[in-house]
Amino acid sequence: MLAVADPWAWSPCLPAWVIVLAFGVSVPLAHRRLARRSTRSQVWPQRQVASFAIFLLLLVLATTWPLAQLAANWSLSLLMVQRMLLVLPAAACLLLGLPASVIRRLTRPPLVDATLERLNRPVPAIIVVTVILVGSMTIPLIRWQSTSVGAREVIDLVVLGAGCVLWLPVVGRVPGLSRPKPMIRFVYLVGQAIIPVFLSFVFILARHPLYPVYRHSEAAIGLAPINDQQVAGFVSKLSMILVLLTVAGVVLARAPIDEEEFGEDDPLFWDDVEREFERADRRKRRPPRRTEQGPIP
Repeated sequence: MLAVADPWAWSPCLPAWVIVLAFGVSVPLAHRRLARRSTRSQVWPQRQVASFAIFLLLLVLATTWPLAQLAANWSLSLLMVQRMLLVLPAAACLLLGLPASVIRRLTRPPLVDATLERLNRPVPAIIVVTVILVGSMTIPLIRWQSTSVGAREVIDLVVLGAGCVLWLPVVGRVPGLSRPKPMIRFVYLVGQAIIPVFLSFVFILARHPLYPVYRHSEAAIGLAPINDQQVAGFVSKLSMILVLLTVAGVVLARAPIDEEEFGEDDPLFWDDVEREFERADRRKRRPPRRTEQGPIP
């Protein structure tokens, strides 16, 4: 599919607006319904409401005109800007802004709970984020998202999910999942800042453009394709390093000097206790494993 004649021609981006409205309507309605059913007080604090509103604004900025169209057909560097918006601030604001009632309900199914338990560990989280971010930059997928609006939105949601996995061990809002200790979080964030964006070095050092889709980048942003590709490498690398290392520094600076003296890093809430009871109940109901026994001597 050839790029449109005018890089800045307006596009309605209807699937993206449907996704934004789905988030903006379903989350408050779900919170209200769950709060009505619960016997406990279910408050959605103003700070979380503000974080969720910022998430919606970032989602609009990243997935609608003009950034979405330019990222899909014209500029690799703007695609990197879009991906970094989804992975870093948007995903963090989503996790910080969701009501506790909604998080509790979404993470209650056993399969989801077990998956999140594994993704809360640094090594699996780094592997998943790396696979998604690098995989989403393969040439066939870049070509697919440039020719199909639906494919573009699917990839955007998967990238947003990768961002949620990235922030999961740092934010720690899932019931029953304790955050790693501050030093482990620090090392984890350093790893996330370096490993998933190793492709940026390829963009910076390559001697020819890698994506035919962006061969007309000069018409959109005034950069030749090879220069646009180099800028994309710097955007992805510097964004991850600056944001994640800053957060890592804050985590380390706020860590207690002596964890044995000051106690656990995270307080224990009833949601955590309730989730542990649910896990224990599932373990009790699980049928015992059959073991093969040899002949009795």
